[in-house]
Amino acid sequence: MVLKQLSEGKRQQRAARNILLFLENKTEDYENRTALGIKTAHGWNEYTYKGIGRLSRKIACHLINEWKLLKGEKLAILSESRPEFGAGVFASVLAGLVTVPLDIKLTKYELKSILSDCLPSVMIVSRDFVQTAMELKKEVESIKYIVCLDECSEPDVMAVCDMADNYEAKWRHRSNKATALIIYTSGTTGSPKGVEISFNNMLTQLDDLSDLYRRFFGRKNISTILSILPMNHLFELTVGFSMILSWGLSIYYTKSLKPKDILSIMQEKNVNFMIVVPAFLKLLKAGIESEVKNSGKIASSLFYSLLFISKYIPFYPIRKFMFKKIHKKFGGNFYGCISGGAPLDVSVGEFFERIGIRVFQGYGLTETSPVISVNYDRTKDIASVGRPLKSVQAKIDEETGELLIKGPSVMKGYYNRPELTASVLSKDGWLHTGDIADIDKYGHIHITGRIKNMIVLSGGKKVFPEEVEAVLEQNSNFSEVCVFGASHTTGAKEGSEEIVAVIVPAQNLLDEADNDDTLDKIVRSEVKKSCMRLAPYKRPVNIFVSKEPLPKTTTRKIKRNEVKEAVCYL
Repeated sequence: MVLKQLSEGKRQQRAARNILLFLENKTEDYENRTALGIKTAHGWNEYTYKGIGRLSRKIACHLINEWKLLKGEKLAILSESRPEFGAGVFASVLAGLVTVPLDIKLTKYELKSILSDCLPSVMIVSRDFVQTAMELKKEVESIKYIVCLDECSEPDVMAVCDMADNYEAKWRHRSNKATALIIYTSGTTGSPKGVEISFNNMLTQLDDLSDLYRRFFGRKNISTILSILPMNHLFELTVGFSMILSWGLSIYYTKSLKPKDILSIMQEKNVNFMIVVPAFLKLLKAGIESEVKNSGKIASSLFYSLLFISKYIPFYPIRKFMFKKIHKKFGGNFYGCISGGAPLDVSVGEFFERIGIRVFQGYGLTETSPVISVNYDRTKDIASVGRPLKSVQAKIDEETGELLIKGPSVMKGYYNRPELTASVLSKDGWLHTGDIADIDKYGHIHITGRIKNMIVLSGGKKVFPEEVEAVLEQNSNFSEVCVFGASHTTGAKEGSEEIVAVIVPAQNLLDEADNDDTLDKIVRSEVKKSCMRLAPYKRPVNIFVSKEPLPKTTTRKIKRNEVKEAVCYL
């Protein structure tokens, strides 16, 4: 037995140094288990580990043998989260390509900007994005081929089902230092920001998170995960996809984010765990409270009495028993979730903890592949994002209070942008996170603010104000533009931000409008027209019109914080 364990350990170490061997081992280890599944109009579409491996090899064979793609070329994926998305990622790895996952909510203008930067040779898309891909192919010369994950009759598109049933090729090994993924966090300004993630970055994350799993989650009966996050996000690709599959668990996807549909899947597939953003937990909490309220005064009083009492009961099995009706709706065996992508509201975290559902707040950046820490060991301190993973070093800049991160999971850099890379990554490897933080005596990190201007929306989406400004500034009817995030202080979105734009109209608009109301309507109309080039979630929610020039520095830069403070007092 000891020899067998040593042999297995050596095998896993070799696999960790070779991504192709790693994939092969996982396919062999769990070949007959369900790996990925999604509910369709015709029922469940499920793939075993062996099945998803065969589909990946089939696509990779076509890329290598039929299209003769070269090692290091780029493959972009534009699709909803689904099992075949994962096959596309694996096929790209087998063929020695660099994968570029794309956000389906971006406009064609934004997608073109990104694709013109990374210059992919092939796009893999779902049926809903075939036309978009065909239009982009005409405008981005590097795109030679389009692959559709569904049946497709377009003459210039190759459907996966029409590819030859060939599963053998000479798979292309690449150095662990090579770029595995380019994750874009912006795309409108003409200088899109693509984060280069190496194989070593990803393997480090898998090793760190597997260590966490063995020490904590491995002791729990977790076998089935429900995925609700888009796979173009690195958090989902690394944690909700690669990590879960490396543990041999099953992942199910949902096309609907309605609580009713999600609960139905959780019951049907006996879901144990989820990877979520805080906004989802808030929505779920509101749904539970609404149902409690509608159940009558006596039932409602009993619920909140139990909720108060459970605070003093440290045993989760007892808490689950106290709220067994709720747990039954979750399928009966739901253990908990990791929350990331945005700050977790402490009251929301405490609510789920008290009813017996574990909530582990995580923290990370795309630039760190992305997980930096997970709060798995201090349940009484929900506001903490936990201690850094084992390979991650963290420290606080004594002058600014900024959190600095170092380790093998830190990105290679921003694709084709060495100056931008140098601005956030020091020569000795410390990454500037842009977040202000404290590290307590136990080594746990508490994020207290942001140096960056980045706006974090309720769903975890991140928006850069400079990106929105770049679009609005192209409108000749605007003299000056300032965009920022304003925090919600009450309601379901408390703690999250919304996008605010302050516009100084050009003189022609001031002359055209007879009064302030008319001016306001014209400006709003112009903002709406300009923002059609932006994804809906990037468009300003609140618009303010200023007839006076905005405050500026001596170098003529708008003082964003002063504008924000002035608007907040209105």
